[in-house]
Amino acid sequence: MANLNIRVDDTLKQQAELIFSDIGITLSAATTIFLKQVVRCNGIPFELKADPFYSAENQRHLDKAISDIETGKGQIHEIIEVDDE
Repeated sequence: MANLNIRVDDTLKQQAELIFSDIGITLSAATTIFLKQVVRCNGIPFELKADPFYSAENQRHLDKAISDIETGKGQIHEIIEVDDE
């Protein structure tokens, strides 16, 4: 049996342990489940993706919108507060 030593933020570890405790497993068991799924899926067992806000396409769109506003071609939309009464 191998030992696995990893470094992780204390708060993250505590939060994860609380969740695992609620479902009746240990951090060690959860780690083993994750690793078994990695092997079974031949990769990370869930989708990893970046926030689309920071995509190159969206950044180009935002840069163009800012440029249009600065040159008087675009429109600035004001936020209108709505009274819920």
